[in-house]
Amino acid sequence: TIRPVRRSYYDPSSAPGKGVVWEWENDSGTWTPYDMDVGITIQRAYEKQHPWVDLSAIGFCYVIDFATMGQINRQTQRKRRVRRRLDMVYPMVSGTLPKSQSWPASPGAAAAPPVPACTCPQCLLVMSVKATVSAAGPGTATLQPRKAPPAPLATSKAPVPTPGAKAPDGVAVVRGSLKPLAAQGGRRQAASTPALSSASSTGSPPGAGSGKAARPALSTLNRSHLQRLAIAQSRVLIASGVPTVPVKNLTGSSPVNPALAGITGILMSAAGLPVCLTRPPKLVLHPPPVSKSEIQSIPGISHTCRKTTKKQAKKGKTPEEVLKKYLQKVRHPPDEDCTICMERLSAPSGYKGPQPAIKPDLVGKLVKCSHVFHLHCLVAMYNNGNKDGSLQCPTCKTIYGVKTGTQPPGKMEYHIIPHALPGHADCKTIRIIYNIPPGVQGPEHPNPGKSFTARGFPRHCYLPDSEKGRKVLKLLLVAWDRRLIFAIGTSSTTGESDTVIWNEIHHKTEFGSNLTGHGYPDINYLDNVLAELAAQGITEESLAQEKD
Repeated sequence: TIRPVRRSYYDPSSAPGKGVVWEWENDSGTWTPYDMDVGITIQRAYEKQHPWVDLSAIGFCYVIDFATMGQINRQTQRKRRVRRRLDMVYPMVSGTLPKSQSWPASPGAAAAPPVPACTCPQCLLVMSVKATVSAAGPGTATLQPRKAPPAPLATSKAPVPTPGAKAPDGVAVVRGSLKPLAAQGGRRQAASTPALSSASSTGSPPGAGSGKAARPALSTLNRSHLQRLAIAQSRVLIASGVPTVPVKNLTGSSPVNPALAGITGILMSAAGLPVCLTRPPKLVLHPPPVSKSEIQSIPGISHTCRKTTKKQAKKGKTPEEVLKKYLQKVRHPPDEDCTICMERLSAPSGYKGPQPAIKPDLVGKLVKCSHVFHLHCLVAMYNNGNKDGSLQCPTCKTIYGVKTGTQPPGKMEYHIIPHALPGHADCKTIRIIYNIPPGVQGPEHPNPGKSFTARGFPRHCYLPDSEKGRKVLKLLLVAWDRRLIFAIGTSSTTGESDTVIWNEIHHKTEFGSNLTGHGYPDINYLDNVLAELAAQGITEESLAQEKD
């Protein structure tokens, strides 16, 4: 696959020009860098000593608080830690550029002053490759071990690299000891290039038994030789702490990718650039196949399937009657702004839409959180919402009544499968299957009467079958009944509008990996999803309300 690439230039006074990178803490506890443009915006506000910066102007519903170094989601109020790093090497080149120099050096080039040789594993490998290519002469890309043992000459099978600890998943190398390389650079180099000391080259002169192996050109190396060469080199580089570069099909059946991998590793190392070619980890979305007889119902939860239909909004009460339950009138408004219309509370409401049947200068206080607003503004906000008899404070998100959503009709299945999730080896797995068909939007949706799409269904999600996992499932069932799991809107992934999207309650959709951040292991996930459910008004008290 060929894809276009491009190079972006950033001003030296910007965040990347100064080597500044802003990162946020993800659910697995590791740090993820912001996109470059977002980092530049954050750094600009930081340098101007602003107490916070609102990222909604560039399309993100987050506020960065520099006092607490936190990122706050404006919709859910969820907070994540952020940090500012100064140890990233940007720009890659600073100062004046060195003179271009070809390599190997031409015979007439002036010799450079002697420099003490480094004995680290990477430099030993690089210098060895440079020496062998230089010895071959210009125009001939050949490699020769400095002192190969005579044993490989008697067999066509390449030597096996030194045994070591088993490599982690996704890494196509074996970590070896560094001591033999540092102490015996020549012998290790011979082992690092097993394909080059093979006797498969039939053009060797009769005197080839003198202890030196033949020097075949790169063009004569077959796929397995290049593959073993790349793996041996990668072992040394990983052991020396060089970052890895994933290459697809490193050990595949096609000779193209392995050949490119081996040649790339040789040339980049010879040029003094660190590189380590590995196999990228695999995305594991689904568990191994499970038969019907292995699927079990979940103890303490009746049935294994739940359907939802459109719930009609509560009728018979006007917005004024609904809000009256949650408000206290304020005779002497405080000297502050109404956070809905941004006018002073002592002045009439600034709402210019359809006028509710209430005076624009009346002010009320919400009984739980004590935030104060124009009654005129609260009625207008209620009329623009789901009109389900509930109210959510626009300042602190405290919920009054039972909040419901606009999730389209669908089906939710849930059961136990006999497989364990990464990080939860002591228990089985709860599998949830959501299925929502496409349809037509109702009056509560963004575009009533217009069709909507439902991409990616059925969607499979996973929870550990532990005490806390079952608690999360019970609360997710409440959220499903209240139509809060999904909504209709614009997909943040594809940009498609009028489609079914997740509604601020995160689910794990990867079973055996965590490449996208939506898998396991994730030690904080269950606590985070409980907090997200609480932000939607769903807690353990909700379970008692549903039973009533």
